[in-house]
Amino acid sequence: MRRNVIETVLGAVVLLVAGFFLAFAYKSADLRKVEGYALTARFNSIGGLQNGADVRISGVKVGSVAGLSLDPATYLAEVHLSIDHSIKLPRDTIALVASESLLGGKYLSLEPGGDVDMLKPGARIEYTQSTPGFEQLLGQVIFSLQNVGKQQNGQDTPPAPAPAPAAAATHTSPAAPKM
Repeated sequence: MRRNVIETVLGAVVLLVAGFFLAFAYKSADLRKVEGYALTARFNSIGGLQNGADVRISGVKVGSVAGLSLDPATYLAEVHLSIDHSIKLPRDTIALVASESLLGGKYLSLEPGGDVDMLKPGARIEYTQSTPGFEQLLGQVIFSLQNVGKQQNGQDTPPAPAPAPAAAATHTSPAAPKM
């Protein structure tokens, strides 16, 4: 009987600690949805960016991705943003898709410019930059390593041009002296 009470108390402590950990993780992850004014941005590629992803300035969450769509006329990915009302962005702000980590998800990073005119609600961010995918970066690294290997082996110089074909030469041996 005493063993059942100890197991029950220990189980309750484990559940309490797990609950505290989940509450702390939720609070520190800043998972709140940001309500604010709408902006849009068009990208060539948004590989991995998802609806609800963070919008950050200098690493601080200032908004969220409200939607993703494809512009049927230009075939560009259109990202709809919701930015906190307290944040005013200059007209020359740059939006780029960034990675949280090597294996992590994507978020939208904003780099405010120096323009005195601010973006109005519903405006479009004109300056955007897509981040290359992991596979593309890996391919570039492999290609660069191959070039380095060729340079170290002395293969970095182009091959010498083939000699021009010579005119058909006739081989004549000198006449042997008569004795």
